[in-house]
Order: sequence, then C-alpha cells, then structure tokens
Amino acid sequence: MTANQPMIIACHCHAGQGSALGGPWATVSTLKDYAARASAAGIRRTVLLPVFHDDYAVADRELARIVADQPDRYIGFASVHPARDVGRVHALVAEAVGRWGLRGLKVHRHDARITREVCGVARRFRLLVLYDIMGETAPLELLATQFPDVGFIIPHLGSFADDWSAQLAFIDHLARHPNIHTDTSGVRRFDLLLQALRRAGPGKFLFGSDGPWLHPGIELAKIRALGLSRTSEAQITGRNLLRLLSAHTETSGQSGRG
Repeated sequence: MTANQPMIIACHCHAGQGSALGGPWATVSTLKDYAARASAAGIRRTVLLPVFHDDYAVADRELARIVADQPDRYIGFASVHPARDVGRVHALVAEAVGRWGLRGLKVHRHDARITREVCGVARRFRLLVLYDIMGETAPLELLATQFPDVGFIIPHLGSFADDWSAQLAFIDHLARHPNIHTDTSGVRRFDLLLQALRRAGPGKFLFGSDGPWLHPGIELAKIRALGLSRTSEAQITGRNLLRLLSAHTETSGQSGRG
C-alpha cells in the first residue's frame, strides 16, 4: 500500500467458536480461507465479531486472543446479549475493552432487542455499536434520538434476508440521523444500494464482507461497481470506519491476552 492507495478495511467478519451446532454462524468461524481471500483482494484490516454464543464473555475472550495474534490485521468488537446479560453489561464491556482491548460492541436482534443498558454502556465507553436489526427498522428512530452521541452501524442495509421493504424503510433513517450508518455486506439489490448512497451520501457507508461466509473480494467488487470518485470510495472502504473509531479511547496499553 502506498500513500496514493488508502487502506481497505472490512468492517464485518465473524471469528471464533460458538456453543451450538445449528449452523456455521453459531458453530465455528475460522479465518484461514477468509484471510487469503481478503489479502488477494487488497483488504488490509478487518473488524472481527464473535459468533453466536451462550456466554459472550467466553466468546469475547477467544476473539481477543485471535486479534492479539495479528493486531495489525484485525480489530475486535465484543458481543453482549441484551436480555441474558441484563445487569452485567457494564462489567462485561469493561473487561472486553479495558483488559482485552476490544474496540466496539456487536448486538444481534436474533439474541434480543438492544436495550437502554447496552446503549448507555456504549455511551460511557465511547464505543461504536454494530446492531443487526433483522429488518426491524422502526426502533431506530428511538435509538438515534435517545442516544445521539452513540454511533450505530446497521449491517446489510437493515436486512440480510433481502427484505426490500425493510431496506427501503431503513434508507430514511440512514439519511436523516447523523449517528446511523450502514455496512454493505450481503446487500443483493444493487439499485437499493445506489438509492441509499444518493440519499445518505458516502459518509454513512462502511464496506463490510460478512466473512468468512461471504467472499470479501466479491463484496468489495460491489463497492467498485458503484462508480464512485476515488475520494468517496476511499471513505467507504476504510476512512469512515477509522473516523468513527477515533472517538474510542485507545486501551491497547491496558489489554491482555490471558
């Protein structure tokens, strides 16, 4: 990478071992093939998220070890379960950030709806929140207005299930709320991606791959197919994420591997 070639960062990939056997997203996520594919595509860094787990404290520690093995390549986000971890979210995140050096928070609607407790902890630790809403767009109005100082990344343009109506509704939130962003992983309706980009602008988008199950090179090709200027493409493929992460207080000196 030269000074004329901005760093490409994928903001959405899963790693580690889950506690169930119901599907790869809850079983195991290895990075060997993903890493090779990402390197071939010119992707230099990747945000890693835990897979579904019965105890995210365990999953977060494992993820932190993976990140610590290759800190120049990976950035880690912790996960919490809004319902099961009620009353202890602060303690879990304090360990994940202060001890393990994780840089953001991942919540999935499949586990439970995000809560005030989770958002309040994210605010206190100045963390980005990647929240998979599974097409449930209406509560974003409350998230955005109740927690205007928390940055939210809503992956898949709001719906990995390719729910056109949900993605269309999500575009309105994306365009209106400064703290709502999206990642591009798994978005199959290219015209909707174009529409969202025209309405919200490139500053609201982050390149995501949803690896290791989706091919990072193919997901990156979608960004390049948008026909953006070099500046706008560089925003989406890395600079927006770096800008958003800059609000997070560095904790690398406090992190440990255990």
